[in-house]
Amino acid sequence: MVIEGRQELAELSRAEAMSLLASAPAGRLVFTSRALPAVRPVNHQVSGDQIVIGLSPGSAIAASAQGTGTVVAYEADDLDPVSQSGWSVIVVGMARLVADQVAAEQYRASLQSWLSGAGADILLVQAELVTGYRLGPS
Repeated sequence: MVIEGRQELAELSRAEAMSLLASAPAGRLVFTSRALPAVRPVNHQVSGDQIVIGLSPGSAIAASAQGTGTVVAYEADDLDPVSQSGWSVIVVGMARLVADQVAAEQYRASLQSWLSGAGADILLVQAELVTGYRLGPS
């Protein structure tokens, strides 16, 4: 998409998108809570094709993801309004709480959460659909 005098939006490969996502310190988790869309800012880490998120005790997403899990979206970006450039990545996939306490402890040790109490639950989002776009000069 090119508008005269403006930037171009270019689609990224899955590998490029996941690499950019891994470089971002935080993003937005989109899920369903009480039959309505909900969005929460969270920090994350990328592990292979999974996004790892530490949750605070009693979080709304933890209730949705218990058992068989739930479908979520995750979005992170780095946009510069001055240069009108940057990128955005969206991942859609199944989110599940980590039940194995040894694995959960390993994730907690490597995840540096911004929220107090975060990490009580560890959420893994499997990157099933990955779309990414870079905004820049044509």
